[in-house]
Amino acid sequence: MRRPYFDRAAAGEVLAEELGQVTGSVLVLGLARGGVPVAGPIAEALGAELDVLIVRKLGFPGQPELAMGAIAGVGEELHVVRNEQIAREVDAAAMDEVRRREVRELRRREAAYRGDRPPIDVRDRVVILVDDGLATGSTMRAAVEAVRRQRPARVIVAVPVGGVESCRRLARIADQVVCVWIPRYFNAVGQAYQDFSSVSDDEVQRVLAESTARRPGR
Repeated sequence: MRRPYFDRAAAGEVLAEELGQVTGSVLVLGLARGGVPVAGPIAEALGAELDVLIVRKLGFPGQPELAMGAIAGVGEELHVVRNEQIAREVDAAAMDEVRRREVRELRRREAAYRGDRPPIDVRDRVVILVDDGLATGSTMRAAVEAVRRQRPARVIVAVPVGGVESCRRLARIADQVVCVWIPRYFNAVGQAYQDFSSVSDDEVQRVLAESTARRPGR
């Protein structure tokens, strides 16, 4: 039985080894917030650019952890994925209220993390989308579909842990899915970590700044 990762950075180091060499113009995108500390070691190992992709879960009213879908932003574009089985239980007005609230938070985080840096440009690049794990996979699905619209060369999904069905579904829309650990009994992403503390805005900004400082020519 595999031992839990110490923390997200340790998981990123293992994931970087699993990915191996990736050729082309590589862009590593950490899904904020939890995916960014995982993505940092991957970008370092590949000598690749690191950036952040904001994806927000659309939580069921009164049960925010139950995903009705997710919303992702690449540049000025927003892409919404609906979990129809759950979303059909919510009226249009309630769904719109949740969507508007999450769009506001998405834009706030973009401003906090990116500052005056230009929007992400993924066209013709090999994009590695990284999160700290896959539960339902709805946020990663939104990320893949949003990036696809911008015409990258390839899209690779990379996660330290995930459920078997989520990984299978994503394999249908990504060029490659790398999941180091698919537990036989998988209840939540946090079970794969000794330290699964919440990731702050400050930590996201620190990981991005350190990665930028390490790149040649900086």
